[in-house]
Amino acid sequence: MSARTVNWASRRTGEPGAEGLRERKKRLMRQQLSDTATEMFLERGFDAVRVAEIAEACGVSEKTVFNYFPSKESLILDHPDTALAALRADLAEPGVSPAEATLRILAQERAAVFSWLAEQEDPGEAITKSRRFGLLIATTPALRAHRLEMTEQLVVVAAEALAERTGCAPEDPEPRVLATALVALWQIQFRSMAKHLDVNRTPESIEEAVAADVGRAARLVVAGIEALPRFAGEA
Repeated sequence: MSARTVNWASRRTGEPGAEGLRERKKRLMRQQLSDTATEMFLERGFDAVRVAEIAEACGVSEKTVFNYFPSKESLILDHPDTALAALRADLAEPGVSPAEATLRILAQERAAVFSWLAEQEDPGEAITKSRRFGLLIATTPALRAHRLEMTEQLVVVAAEALAERTGCAPEDPEPRVLATALVALWQIQFRSMAKHLDVNRTPESIEEAVAADVGRAARLVVAGIEALPRFAGEA
């Protein structure tokens, strides 16, 4: 199971046929490297697996791995440039509030995860593997640190988009606070999935529970947006 459950690029390129052969080969190689690394990390632990071993298992050189991923951590946790560009574009979309745009992205990610679960021959085994994935992230210091770096990347991009939208500077308190609150919804969703994933529940019921948790958190964010004069009407 890979951390990259959403094809962000497809949300911006439109028809599937728009992807050229070269882009498709790169996407599939990237996915193979990530999936292989994830399986090895789950089996043996993150620190026990070398990048050279992942490269060998995929039939490529270690240099090729780093051409696709800047670090070992990003093999399992990564926001590609396309993800950051999509977030920036969604938050800047006219007529769509920042909260609505963020919830839309989260819903798409959530739907991809649970579609994957529903498609598995043994959903119970897939849920168990998903729980192990979350535990691996939570118990590996290098991965926890990398996740914080990813979060900061999202906050910076979100703050820039919100600042441009409202005429603020990105370093002003309002866009920074709002961006931090919106990005925190990703953490809420991640933690909610970890809480509700249960082999005795259907993927549909788990998704509903996660969506409810994210919705509760989003209502607090919206209330905060409405309290900021510069963001009046932007909730």
